Amino acid sequence: MMTLDEKYLKLKEYLKTFGSVAVAFSSGVDSTFLLHVAKEALGAENVVAVTAKSELLPGSEYKESVSFCESEGVKQIVIDPKELDVPGFRENPKNRCYLCKKTLFTKILEVAKDNNINAVAEGSNMDDNGDYRPGLIAIEELGIKSPLRFAELTKQDIRDLSKKEGLPTWDKPAFACLASRFVYGETINEERLLMVEKAEDSLRRAGFKQFRVRIHGMGKGVLARIEILTSEFDKIMNEEVRTGIIKEIKAAGFAYVTLDLSGFVSGSMNVGVSDNK
Repeated sequence: MMTLDEKYLKLKEYLKTFGSVAVAFSSGVDSTFLLHVAKEALGAENVVAVTAKSELLPGSEYKESVSFCESEGVKQIVIDPKELDVPGFRENPKNRCYLCKKTLFTKILEVAKDNNINAVAEGSNMDDNGDYRPGLIAIEELGIKSPLRFAELTKQDIRDLSKKEGLPTWDKPAFACLASRFVYGETINEERLLMVEKAEDSLRRAGFKQFRVRIHGMGKGVLARIEILTSEFDKIMNEEVRTGIIKEIKAAGFAYVTLDLSGFVSGSMNVGVSDNK
């Protein structure tokens, strides 16, 4: 078994073989670490960060991506994948992530070609191998590189190395696009995405660290299912906090507000879903 330092070296040496690379950069823990190491391995002049400015991502994530690229001195190219225009995406099928990633990375490949960049890389890690990830199929089909998986880095490895490198994201909560808050088969549209974003903003302002607001139902009876860490249950039961969150989430357009007693579970909408496209 490799040590953490050996994994880091393996990652760096692998990135050097690219010569130049376009990194799909969302400002999350994994892509931030990957972009940083790519710059260290290849030099800022041979690295481009490609960021999707999308309705599937909160505006706060985009702002963080801009700030980090400026601090690293890395060129950032912003694209709009227009996922909601992809045929079938709004219907939210079980292969939604496949449709999204195929569209996104096809555009990033075009950016790489236009800028004479040799390779495109994304930030999935070893822990992503166990969940339902149809997006990884699209990544493999398009020949996108996954350096963190190549170096056998886990999420905790990446956090530990990020802390060692002084990256601000080392303890950043895990995040996934807002489409992951929807039950498969229930419509995704601009209005409902904004509802989820506003609801999650209320939890962020209240000081919760790791959370999701899952959306259930259509029409006037839409329900918000809050997932937070079980260690923060006492906090949300504080009368002032609880009533404030209810008020804000209902103002976002939800009719009902519930707390999931199982707590925060990454990928909880994937329960019972097969691994087929």
